[in-house]
Amino acid sequence: MEYLSISQTAKKWGLSKRRVLVLCSENRIPGVMRVGSYWAIPADEMMGS
Repeated sequence: MEYLSISQTAKKWGLSKRRVLVLCSENRIPGVMRVGSYWAIPADEMMGS
């Protein structure tokens, strides 16, 4: 499975990096993982709500 960073996901979804970070922190993106100090977001995941 391929994963994207906060920046890559923000660009793909048309959101701010801060908004994607909040979605990750609130576990609102299925399959998101914390890897050290970074978030790994599944590349095939659709935009969070």
